[in-house]
Amino acid sequence: MNERHWRIGDVARATGLSVRTLRYYESEGLVTPSGRLPSGHRVYSLDDVTRLYRVCVLRRLGRPIAAIPTLVDAPDADLTGSIDAHLAELDERLAALGRERDRVLAVRRSLAERPVGDRELMSLLDDIGDSDAAARQRIVLLVYDDIAAAHDFLVTVFGFSPGRLDRDAQGRVTHGEVHVGDGVVWLHRVAPEHRLASPRDLGASTHCMAVLVDDVDRHAERVRGAGGTIVGEPVDQDYGYREYSALDCEGGLWSFMQPLEGETK
Repeated sequence: MNERHWRIGDVARATGLSVRTLRYYESEGLVTPSGRLPSGHRVYSLDDVTRLYRVCVLRRLGRPIAAIPTLVDAPDADLTGSIDAHLAELDERLAALGRERDRVLAVRRSLAERPVGDRELMSLLDDIGDSDAAARQRIVLLVYDDIAAAHDFLVTVFGFSPGRLDRDAQGRVTHGEVHVGDGVVWLHRVAPEHRLASPRDLGASTHCMAVLVDDVDRHAERVRGAGGTIVGEPVDQDYGYREYSALDCEGGLWSFMQPLEGETK
């Protein structure tokens, strides 16, 4: 990227972000290409790329899309602060890896000094086993006939953040991802060999995904306006949440909810 302005495809190739993601960021007002070529095509300037980097750092730190414009436009927000935040996040990950390496190295040194029995060896490996057994991140996997269409629906109708789309040599989409708040949802192909089927194929919903939103009624109107199917209008529930239900493009059931006033989130 040695030129002063870059088309969206150039930015996508240089950063690893998909064009779909960049378009989504534009639609949410996170970054807007400020330059124009004589042909009329909008292009990214250095300032636009700088802002995009800061947006991506905030996303990596888990900040919700709705909060990012305020954070990026804050008077004390600058490139240095974003880089420092990025470095701090990387340092935290490196520190965790360093602690794990120390445990592995201690085991290696102990084994090199003398032969050990099975009980001692099991004891030496105990800490490493604990780290492997610990749950690190939840990943929800949902099955769809048409992964690309499902990805587009979840982003444009439900308002989730777009993630990667992987294709095989024939150009068919084989894997997709969307970001939902602090989690990620994987979109998996139909796989009879693993007894994985789409709700559309079965004629019944095989899951009910629950997602917390800031404003249930506003979210329901967004989904309705985007052509989504509401199967349960917003209502206050006895268990302390206001929620509504909607179907995705292949019949999967989703519940969107928010805590009622006075309830613990």
